[in-house]
Amino acid sequence: MSALDTLLSPAILFFVLGALAAFARSDLSIPESVAKGLSLYLMAAIGLKGGVNVASAGFDPTMLAAIGVGVGLSFSIPFIAAFLLRRVGGLDPLNAAAVAAHYGSVSVVTFAAAVDILTGSGIAPAGYMVAVLALMETPAILSGLVLARRGGAQRASEHRGELLREVLLNGSVVLLLGSFVIGLIAGKDGVEPIKPVFDTAFRGALCLFLLDMGLIAARRLLGSKLLNVRLVMLAILMPVFNGALGVVLGTLIGLDVGSAAGLGVLAASASYIAVPAAMRLALPQADPGLYLSLSLGVTFPFNVTFGIALMAWLAQRLAA
Repeated sequence: MSALDTLLSPAILFFVLGALAAFARSDLSIPESVAKGLSLYLMAAIGLKGGVNVASAGFDPTMLAAIGVGVGLSFSIPFIAAFLLRRVGGLDPLNAAAVAAHYGSVSVVTFAAAVDILTGSGIAPAGYMVAVLALMETPAILSGLVLARRGGAQRASEHRGELLREVLLNGSVVLLLGSFVIGLIAGKDGVEPIKPVFDTAFRGALCLFLLDMGLIAARRLLGSKLLNVRLVMLAILMPVFNGALGVVLGTLIGLDVGSAAGLGVLAASASYIAVPAAMRLALPQADPGLYLSLSLGVTFPFNVTFGIALMAWLAQRLAA
């Protein structure tokens, strides 16, 4: 798979269309309620398909190893990212911690695009990678809070219960794991009646959602006054390093090519849904314009256009 193959896929072309429309100052927009509905649909479809695949293939030690590596990456990546953001990017400890938490967590939409592209190339990730995705979303939040505390940031004690609820009962985590369990229980035959909704229509919904993401990412970049060249370079280089680390570790524990590439995509992605919500609550002094501009305005476009193809290429080379 080449970067050109990725760029020519319909899903990515819709993302590019959205970005170009935003840069051209078009009034094209997706209603917020529709975008939220598409997001819920994509997460439910991903989780359901993963559960069905695991029900068909069964549990094995490789799955547990993948989960262990994924959770370990989510915990550790923020510490590396925070060091680079402070030393190279020049950020203060608080904002470095908040941004770093985003890069330890994952992007569901990036993974959805990766599954679509990798499956179309004949190297679909294993179904259990959905469980890895769901479990990688929250450890980075805890790492971000540790980094913020080390940097001197204080969090009001009365918010601790609310923060814990935000982390453990985050909507995307609940929906992903819940639909995964439903697919696991129902199995292939049980899901067959709803397959046209959650399988056949998946790619069309993904195209519309990526159109909206292109609009949002480009408009976020146009409105940002906080980015500098060093931060933009870090927002590109960190995913490359993190993703390569994920692919290498995935290959070492025996994942197939598609799953190793999928783990690389997860390690390379940056959250712009779950973590921003948690950071607004836990670290209200941190600048949302900064961490959203980097994760959604820079890293997300890079990953969906080039990063997925890069992780697939690396996984194939290591397997060879």
